[in-house]
Amino acid sequence: MTRRPEDKRAATERGAPENAHNHHTVEKIGGTSMSRARELIDTILVGERSGGDLYSRVFVVSAFGGITDKLLEHKKSDEPGVYALFAQADNEHGWMDALSDVSRAMREINADMFEEAADRHAADDFVRERVEGARGCLIDLQRLCSYGHFQLGEHMQTIREMLSALGEAHSANNLALLLRRESVNARFVDLTGWRDETQPNLNERIHRAFDEVDLDRELPIVTGYSQCREGLMREFDRGYSEVTFATIAALTGAREAIIHKEFHLSSADPRLVGPENVRKIGRTNYDVADQLSNMGMEAIHPKAAKKLRQAGVPLRVANAFEPHDPGTLIDAEPASEPGVEMVTGLPVTSLELFEQDMVGVKGYDASILEVLTRHRVRIVSKSSNANSIVHHVEAPLKAIRRVERDLGERYPSARINARRAGIVSIIGRDLKGLGVMLEGLKALDAAGIEPISAQETGRGVDVQFVVRSEDREEAVKTLHRSFIEKAEATRLKEAA
Repeated sequence: MTRRPEDKRAATERGAPENAHNHHTVEKIGGTSMSRARELIDTILVGERSGGDLYSRVFVVSAFGGITDKLLEHKKSDEPGVYALFAQADNEHGWMDALSDVSRAMREINADMFEEAADRHAADDFVRERVEGARGCLIDLQRLCSYGHFQLGEHMQTIREMLSALGEAHSANNLALLLRRESVNARFVDLTGWRDETQPNLNERIHRAFDEVDLDRELPIVTGYSQCREGLMREFDRGYSEVTFATIAALTGAREAIIHKEFHLSSADPRLVGPENVRKIGRTNYDVADQLSNMGMEAIHPKAAKKLRQAGVPLRVANAFEPHDPGTLIDAEPASEPGVEMVTGLPVTSLELFEQDMVGVKGYDASILEVLTRHRVRIVSKSSNANSIVHHVEAPLKAIRRVERDLGERYPSARINARRAGIVSIIGRDLKGLGVMLEGLKALDAAGIEPISAQETGRGVDVQFVVRSEDREEAVKTLHRSFIEKAEATRLKEAA
């Protein structure tokens, strides 16, 4: 594509390569959707497109559903995968069996995905090369670290990244093979740094990969993991694929970034309040996206959202299996009028430190924060008064117990309590003037739910209610009925 000099200057100023195409999109497919790859051919990948309409798009893909759990550890249950077993191993080889299990799972996916024997064999050969290469590397490292001069702990972050990369490389290679069978000129773009002796930073890695890509004639299928000098997993852990996706969109000057999910970004979890009661949000902004992320309902990782926001790239969240629906657009624009957009809930642990002598003494807050940070406990919300500080956190029970122990040693006269609770949040771009706090308390009271606490920051984007753990789901349903379903019923009545 020929570009005007002023277009090139603008691209250079924002860090985009000169071959950036302002008419292209960068799109991400999550692991659950990738597990339905053949259906995606009929929706977002090919569908009714032909010729040039197939191109001017970049797809960043996650590993197939469940594969990263097997490679690292289960995201919810913490059941150990290859990484966790390797970290625990001395001379045991439990991690080897786990890696063989990953290989079998990948080959089963290949068998389900490819009807043509040639494609299936090519996919199996790719899996064999990557998995056995990783196995050899881990065996050599284990042997090396049997000598006192080399410490395994110094290499664990690198191992975590190498193992995680196997999943994304597998899914991206498979999808490219599948698309080529559909007569699409798909190009596998491997950002995992496999057998690459250089150590570029993330921007350099992406620039190199896209230097020779012709977006007008090729459909790049890109690994969600990118090996780089910064070490994506060190900062983002398993949120790395969205950071890769956002960085590609920002660097290439994309017209729009699109995340394809199995559902629309809706006013509540349809499994909880009923699919007939939710409504698609349609349009919101990055401020709301950040609040959703804080409540565990990530539209996008907040660091990825920051990259898109700063690059001026709007984000769209769409349903991968409803290709004609535009989904929800997320940009930097404020709301045209006040309104509630979503009600969501999150199970938390309320960690309270009460110290009668705290009043007027500095340092308690900083000290508690240091302990929570050291044990990697995520803070969702907090509140305090003269002699108590409460943090509502999301963390495994064992991490909470470690925090309690450390705080008890630091403040032996303090009373430390941890109890399960739920936070229910009402979110919108502009809630000012709606009396959300008061109306929310009335609705909960009418439903027989007594909040433990309630708070709003004054910015007018969210109001939070802390309730008993067993009341969380009912509180979401109650507040959704009060703020979303009643408003929708009124709107429909007026329209009629």
